Amino acid sequence: MADLSALQTGTSARSKRHRTFRPVKAVINQIEVDKIGSATSLLGLARSLSIVPKNGTPRAGDVVVARVLTDNATYNMLELPTGRLAKVNPGDVIVGVLGRRRALKGFVGDVPVSVNKGDELYLLNLGGVIGSCSGHHSSLNDAIKVEVIGLLCDAKGTVRNIADVALPLREKLGATAPLVVIAGACMNSGKTYAATEIIQQGTRNGLRVAAAKLSGIACLRDTLNMADHGAIATASFLDCGLPSTVGVGDLAAVAKAIIARLNENTPDLIVIELGDGILGGYSVESVFDDQEFRGAMAALVFCASDYVSAWGGIELFRRRGIVVDLMAGSVTDSKMGEEYVEREFGVPAGNVRRNGAKLFEIVQGKVSSFRAQVSGSLSLARVITEP
Repeated sequence: MADLSALQTGTSARSKRHRTFRPVKAVINQIEVDKIGSATSLLGLARSLSIVPKNGTPRAGDVVVARVLTDNATYNMLELPTGRLAKVNPGDVIVGVLGRRRALKGFVGDVPVSVNKGDELYLLNLGGVIGSCSGHHSSLNDAIKVEVIGLLCDAKGTVRNIADVALPLREKLGATAPLVVIAGACMNSGKTYAATEIIQQGTRNGLRVAAAKLSGIACLRDTLNMADHGAIATASFLDCGLPSTVGVGDLAAVAKAIIARLNENTPDLIVIELGDGILGGYSVESVFDDQEFRGAMAALVFCASDYVSAWGGIELFRRRGIVVDLMAGSVTDSKMGEEYVEREFGVPAGNVRRNGAKLFEIVQGKVSSFRAQVSGSLSLARVITEP
């Protein structure tokens, strides 16, 4: 990357008029780092890295090396590429990626307009997403402050980005295993619990289940949890080179890329968790505008924390012409809540902790009906096209 500030200066007006300006090659330095965030996992980084001191036009996903300046008593861990959590201490040199966050119950931040050595930014999540910070939930202390040391680069001084090795986005979905989609009212509404229980129950019933995290902010925790519960393959938006889905606009192409990758493992079922809520800053609702995605959806599970959010989710999907097939989440933690949802909203309800088998039975019934419908449509298509 050119560094025009390093050009030589002249003294005479004549020399200034006739000087030929040439970009100076970026200065590349080597550095040993202490901890590497999981948001960089696509790149398989070692602890000895090449860096440049600045980046002309920062992009989400650019890999940044920074020194930790402050502590946080309640949010001071960094997830490593192995999935293990490591304590972040002042003085640590860490590696993360530039990105955005819009967490209702966490931090809010953005990619800064410029990134230079010595700039102060913030650690926005466990996976190592770094950026400016404009606010946080009242339950949290200030985000950990870091000082930029440099940006990861290749041998030519070009800044590395996790998108360099990402899955290509897809406009068409094609043939796919049935999708079971888990959406929710907001973060921490029980989506991952529901997803992992469906994966586990499906695996115990002899199915090959693949799984994905389609939206949110980069962190391996949820996909590793899916694998721990039996998923034969997992993927997330991080595999598409996205540190978060803030600002993506339309998630359909991301979803199709992830689903296509999972279908390479010939699953019987694909469980997809939509991080955050169906309303918010992570573009979650956009995926339901895509007809191919909707056409592959065998069951929609909605997780809510109370009656109002349960009703709201049902109503928002109804306006899109989509039926919620099953209600889960913390609203069903009480037997009273489960019964209320079924009685007042007419939607089957299942609680993960109390009766995961019932939850899966409902999902399995929807998947079986979907398979029969698809099979019938294919048979009709063959009849119509036969000479």
